[in-house]
Amino acid sequence: MLMANEKIKLDMSKIKMAVRAGIPLSITTYTLPHEMESYMDDVLAAFLEELNQKYMTEYLTYCLNELVTNSKKANTKRIYFQEKNLNILDPVEYKLGMKDFKSETLGNIQHYLKLQKNAGLYVKFILQTRSNKIKMEVRNNVELTPEEYKRIHDKLSRAQQYTSVDQALTQVLDDTEGAGLGLIIIILMLEKIGLTEENFQVLCENGETVTRIILPLNEKTQKDLSIVSHEFVGIIDKLPQFPDSIMRVNALLNQRDSKMSEIASLISSDVSLTTDLLKLVNSAMFALASPCRSIVDAVKMVGIRGLKNMLLSIGSMNSLNSLGGEKKELWVHAYQVAFYSYNLARNFCSKEKDIVEDSYVCGLLHDMGKLVFETAHPDTVNKIKEVCAQKGIPANVFEKLIAGVNHGEVGALIAEKWNFPEVIVSVIRHHHEPDLADESSKKITAIVYFADMLVHYQTGEVDFYQFDEDVLKMLHITGEDQIKLIGMRLQEAFKKDNG
Repeated sequence: MLMANEKIKLDMSKIKMAVRAGIPLSITTYTLPHEMESYMDDVLAAFLEELNQKYMTEYLTYCLNELVTNSKKANTKRIYFQEKNLNILDPVEYKLGMKDFKSETLGNIQHYLKLQKNAGLYVKFILQTRSNKIKMEVRNNVELTPEEYKRIHDKLSRAQQYTSVDQALTQVLDDTEGAGLGLIIIILMLEKIGLTEENFQVLCENGETVTRIILPLNEKTQKDLSIVSHEFVGIIDKLPQFPDSIMRVNALLNQRDSKMSEIASLISSDVSLTTDLLKLVNSAMFALASPCRSIVDAVKMVGIRGLKNMLLSIGSMNSLNSLGGEKKELWVHAYQVAFYSYNLARNFCSKEKDIVEDSYVCGLLHDMGKLVFETAHPDTVNKIKEVCAQKGIPANVFEKLIAGVNHGEVGALIAEKWNFPEVIVSVIRHHHEPDLADESSKKITAIVYFADMLVHYQTGEVDFYQFDEDVLKMLHITGEDQIKLIGMRLQEAFKKDNG
């Protein structure tokens, strides 16, 4: 969580990470100094530019400034009423308190800001992009009174009758509740970017007042990203197919009447496969009391599903590595996520054998799209740039794609091209948004999501608040201390396993 009372430099790496992974960015303030308002504006502008939605910036900046000011004012109001010993829920006392609220608080604002900070009353700004939508929220931890709620929704209803800011200014003036005109202008601002009052919500939940704006990414950007993603996958036809030895073993595995001895014999005829299989069964995944040296024993131990996953892992790594390029960090991340995924699955899904068996390969290949981006040959990049120019797609859309935006979809398209099982395709596609996965693959997607986030958390790329609450609930994780403990144990085991 970002908190500050002084000028803060933008951390573009965290903004890019939030856009790529669909995780929230949150900024919290208690007194909303000018420096914090400017910082919020800068984060919003950078976030929208990263999404190629720069045209929204001017309108949404106005909305943001209006909403955070209203939230701060609502917090100040609670402190003011407490100090005056007035019941904010009583209509008569509410009217009495509001009579001098504005003049008295503005005349002594630092006093009231200090009191609300001491009381822990905050204003929180949250940005997130998921499922081709942008969610912008402003929250403060006091709930609206019935009177405030009525007034706000009355203003929102009246906003529909105005066609311009000038018209609203001439017809709406309210000295006691200045938020009224501001809300009407927000609706007019949203209309300028093609939205309606339905994209704007005001509600109370869990002791907070939440003002939410839902913004769809414009259709052209969505279409352009989809076109470039498919073109990218189409152009990488030169991506090497799996070696013949792997294809032959896989074909044998798919035959119902195949015998373990035949499978073991075929694997033994390939030195590389033999080495990789023995390395797998002797790894920390199987925790054997003594090393396994027999291919027949190894085949029995790994099983048909395990062998298929092993072949996918080996084939994918060989094919992606043959592209060249510098991928060491990406592979280290992939191996760590795979290790974490497998051990998390063993602990949280021990009775679900398929999830445990699939967890390692799903973790290993979750960032397949990013691996292909990182190793794309210059000729491939130039070809796709030519396609973008021919189809009138802005160059920065492709640049966003190469930077990692939509990498889940690109990875899934490649996995489909290689005829991967649906569960692996689904995990690759949805590893940043597990709630969108099919019910059949939702749990394993959540496991891989958590493993991926945990690795990023340990490197300081994400904060605890950015973890998906539904995933934490599924894993019965209630606080950051648990995250730290789980992460520490997995990290130590991973380092030990990788010597």
